[in-house]
Amino acid sequence: MSIHELVSRQKNMYQGSKTLTYTFRKHQLEKLRKMFERYEKDMYRALKQDLNKSEYESFVTELGFLYTELSEAMKNLGDWMRPQKVKTPLSHKGSKSFIYKEPYGVILIIGPWNYPLHLTLAPLIGAIAAGNCVVIKPSEHTPTVSSLLAKMITETFDANFVTVVEGEKEVSEELLDEPFDYIFFTGSEKVGKIVMEKASKHLTPVTLELGGKSPCIVDWDAKLDLAARRVAWGKFTNAGQTCVAPDYLYVHEDVKDLFMEKFKQAVEKLYGQNSLHNPHYTKIVSKRHFDRLKSYLSNGKAIMGGKVDEDQHLIQPTVLDQISWDDEVMQEEIFGPILPLITFKKLSEVKEGIRNSPKPLALYYFSENSHNQEWMIKNVSYGGGCINDTLLHLANPYLPFGGVGSSGMGSYHGKTSFDTFSHQKSVLKQTTAFDLAFRYPGSKLGLRLLKKMMKKSR
Repeated sequence: MSIHELVSRQKNMYQGSKTLTYTFRKHQLEKLRKMFERYEKDMYRALKQDLNKSEYESFVTELGFLYTELSEAMKNLGDWMRPQKVKTPLSHKGSKSFIYKEPYGVILIIGPWNYPLHLTLAPLIGAIAAGNCVVIKPSEHTPTVSSLLAKMITETFDANFVTVVEGEKEVSEELLDEPFDYIFFTGSEKVGKIVMEKASKHLTPVTLELGGKSPCIVDWDAKLDLAARRVAWGKFTNAGQTCVAPDYLYVHEDVKDLFMEKFKQAVEKLYGQNSLHNPHYTKIVSKRHFDRLKSYLSNGKAIMGGKVDEDQHLIQPTVLDQISWDDEVMQEEIFGPILPLITFKKLSEVKEGIRNSPKPLALYYFSENSHNQEWMIKNVSYGGGCINDTLLHLANPYLPFGGVGSSGMGSYHGKTSFDTFSHQKSVLKQTTAFDLAFRYPGSKLGLRLLKKMMKKSR
């Protein structure tokens, strides 16, 4: 079947209004949960094959999140679907106002390779809950997971409702030529621009989940043991191949040496004295990405790690010191287990440094000073983040997740996912019991009344 025919069939199904009911959507979410349970072990094996992820990391960073997100959608679906009554001004006497949640129609979800299950299936949950049909394009860089996704979806859903299309970038380009009703893309800024350009030809709305250089700041008053452990976990989970991983480290110059001592201890506890010998340490997804990351190791001076395994595509957790903003490693998102280190004296320096790069997807700040915490939140623009932790904001279904500027547009998770894939249809229901004459032209009294009502301060 051609891609054009596949999309046409999904549009026909959507236009038949089958996906609009609560019963249908709830049943599809239940099928999705059974799919997760039935294929859980297969998903662990696929992630191990493509990325060398351990079962622990696979559950915590991929499947666990999906179970949480799915439970939230199933529990609240009825409330999310219910029309929302809103206020009506006095000038509209006799009427009632509502917001209806209408599905967009046929959605294209383009998934990434770094969390190929989590970041592909999480938006699917929101799209199904909102009543859409969905075409999924998994990443070709994780072929085992892509093949498994195709098998799972084919055996679980009607292809006219949800289907998977595999292939190289040419397939993605062909899909983007189709007139989808909404496109959800997770990936690089470079490809995000292509997606947005393609979508503009059909005036298709998009959500772009991109990335950027996300800073992690450790101030002089931070609890260094805790900060070291949480930064190490956030940076080197999935070998740093995380869109919200700390991309570079700002440490107050007064605590740099002490922090690094504790940081090295934290990394050793997580991965052993040599992570290259740890059978559960995640590998770099491809030779191209491995070679790109390896080239960064010539920047500055490695004060931790720095060794690689060419055959297995492994790179030790590495910290680079003596780094400047002109170094290659600071020019784009690293997306690997390499952490450049910069020192600072004042937070104003941090603010200016961050502004050298496009707006980041995440920011992490470690400090015990509540005033400085609020200053960082209010004075630096970023998608989202944590105070005294890393990554965890991503896993909270009650927090919208998304970027700003070049780190992305739009957001999802929990109810926000439902809202993202729903058009907010405004409807005013007017009474026919009476008709107020002052709304029509020609009445001086009516004009005075309208001016009084509409100029009245609230």
